[in-house]
Amino acid sequence: MAPATGRTYPAMLRDNVFTFINNVLFVLCAALIALGEVSDAVIAAGVVLGNVVVSLFQEVRTKRTLDRIALLTRPRAAVIRDGREQSVDPAEIVRGDTMIVRPGDQIIVDGPLVSDGELEVDESLLTGESEAVPKRSGDPLYSGSFCVAGSGVYLAEKVGAESFAHKLTAQARGFRRVLTPMQREVNVIVRVILLVAIIFELLLLAETPIYHLTLVASVKMSVVIAKLVPAGLFLSITLAYALGAVRIARRGALVQQVNAVESLSYVDVLCLDKTGTLTANRLELDAVHPVNGVESDLRQLVGNFAASSSSGNRTTAALIEGLGGTKQPIGEEIPFSSERKWSALSFESNSASGSYILGAPEVLDAAVPLPPEMTKRQEELVRGGLRVLLFAHVPEARPLRDAQGEPQLPNDLIPLGLISLSDELRPEARQTLARFVAAGVAPKIISGDNPQTVVALAAQAGLGSNISAVSGRDLEAMDEAQRANAVETATIFGRIAPEQKEDLVRLLKRNGHYVAMIGDGVNDVLSLKAAHLGIAMESGTQATRAVADIILLGDSFAVLPSAVEEGQRIRNGTRDILKLFLTRVLSVALLLMGVMILGGFPFDPKHISILTTFTVGIPSIALAAWAQPGPLPRTGVVRSLIHFVLPAALTLALAGIAVYLYMALTTHHTATGEAQTALTVLAVPCGLLLLPFVSPPTPWWEAGARLSSDWRPGALAGGLFLAFAILLAIEPIRSFFGLVPLEPMTYLIIAGTVAVWAAILRFAWRVSLLDRFLGVDLAPPGPD
Repeated sequence: MAPATGRTYPAMLRDNVFTFINNVLFVLCAALIALGEVSDAVIAAGVVLGNVVVSLFQEVRTKRTLDRIALLTRPRAAVIRDGREQSVDPAEIVRGDTMIVRPGDQIIVDGPLVSDGELEVDESLLTGESEAVPKRSGDPLYSGSFCVAGSGVYLAEKVGAESFAHKLTAQARGFRRVLTPMQREVNVIVRVILLVAIIFELLLLAETPIYHLTLVASVKMSVVIAKLVPAGLFLSITLAYALGAVRIARRGALVQQVNAVESLSYVDVLCLDKTGTLTANRLELDAVHPVNGVESDLRQLVGNFAASSSSGNRTTAALIEGLGGTKQPIGEEIPFSSERKWSALSFESNSASGSYILGAPEVLDAAVPLPPEMTKRQEELVRGGLRVLLFAHVPEARPLRDAQGEPQLPNDLIPLGLISLSDELRPEARQTLARFVAAGVAPKIISGDNPQTVVALAAQAGLGSNISAVSGRDLEAMDEAQRANAVETATIFGRIAPEQKEDLVRLLKRNGHYVAMIGDGVNDVLSLKAAHLGIAMESGTQATRAVADIILLGDSFAVLPSAVEEGQRIRNGTRDILKLFLTRVLSVALLLMGVMILGGFPFDPKHISILTTFTVGIPSIALAAWAQPGPLPRTGVVRSLIHFVLPAALTLALAGIAVYLYMALTTHHTATGEAQTALTVLAVPCGLLLLPFVSPPTPWWEAGARLSSDWRPGALAGGLFLAFAILLAIEPIRSFFGLVPLEPMTYLIIAGTVAVWAAILRFAWRVSLLDRFLGVDLAPPGPD
């Protein structure tokens, strides 16, 4: 079974159908049915359910596509069965299985550690504490945690529903849930509209006894007011997210958070881990450099060290491949961790007795001083972009832990030599970074390697050789204000511990940046969770993939510039959809106020359903699918919407009140079917004319929005107008929707009103009448 991507099917059904406003409408429709107004109830509920069905269909189809792709990143579990290691799906684990765990692996089920040695486990997803927890034989391991250092074997005791395993992804991603700026603004807009609808409902409640309104009339009016709330808006945005996720999945990225694609378009700082992200993480031995003695002896010792380590990683794998090595009996071991940046073994064999240390020279320099000529050699290797390790020992075995059980370096360590390793720059790195820099995104490379090594690789990636670099030790000596300044001025951060990565991301966010973090290792988990957007490599550790918002299939981050364009598409589409919804909401609200003052009511529930379906329901789905990528206006959502919505809604409301007054004066009734029909016949064409204004196909239409050159929205408006005309022409359909025939002259007057309204609106946008009146510049400026 594919792992879950996004919401489950029951959650989709619940969130789309049983929203607060939908529930209110369903109750009102039930009241209409009880009062004998079945057709009104069917149409009012049918429009809501029709939008839901279309959106659900698209979202389900998208989820199935993403679930199939997600199988590529499905975590596997290593178990020992029939005396040999096997890789199985986590769902196949049974109680009593012997499980193998290595650095970066998720703990899949609950059970005790049964192997000797020590693991370091991160339980932050369960406890919120990021400190690694040491685990020795007999200690319990909990699903939802992951191995930071060391390797071991544990017994599966609690599986399935008894453990945290089936909740792991939800826990990890729930922790990562970050609303985008547009989502926050949309939430505020919808809440304001909901407040307005509540005020109208209270006014209607007060008006009912004053004007002696019947219960049927009151319920019908309540349905119309309830439809002010744009229930279909969230469906349209969800559809835009789903379509964006499918588009970038086809290009090589799996979306795990529904808003991740849009979120990427806000990013102005991109933090990258070097190893496995900027480079291909294919480490190769470059050379060994003995301090004294014979090179062949050093090669054998280092090879034996790597072969004897129980917690293998890419560094030890490269050493074994380059040097060979024979597994030796060991007495004590300290596994490598990103925080310590060294590992240690005590050999018990006669040929290689003593304690041996392998780690970063900068970390070990206090305990293992190098001769001046080796220090110079190290600097030369680092400037060449090579990873450099220091190998040291004491001839006799020394305790590798202090009295509290914490790892410690032995005294009197003797340097044996340096080991240099090379890594391959990803072929797409240079072009991808150049595209981000051109788009105004500042790259920050954060690595556990020597800063100068990272500087050399960054120069190869096209970031220049004069970029500023800061080390983890430098950051430790700074106060918070100095660190906040350093993250702005520096591009390279080397010898950084996992907690420092998290702190750098936090400081960038505090400085007002929108931060994305790309990583692949267990040392990147904290910073991935701290960033606005976490991105993991497909080959990264299970823990890294679990907390990421986007997984890069094939480990290529060349897809990210395309994903940025997809995020722009979502934002542009959402803004266009908001323009339609808010124009409808504000114009209908103003019509409600104006016509109610005149003693009438502008729409029947059937009429408002027609208006909603033709002017926002169908168009919003099309705009979500047809949205175009491109640079975004520098103004916020609210300012750009005011520029478009206020002139459109105000002029449409004035035109509607004028038509209603004309009908009231000519028919001598203020709430007749003729007046309501006339308003509907006016509002639908006006709403459809907004489509080419939202997405101008030619310069003539370019008034409230920038030129798109897309004819499809205009063609859709023409098709929908034709459908509405057919609805008016066929008597049974017209009667079913509560519309009455009008005099030919009335249709001509309405057509003239629509034409005049469109001309006035175009003029108002072109000369920025509202902007001048308010004394502010609301017009959308040029792109970023």
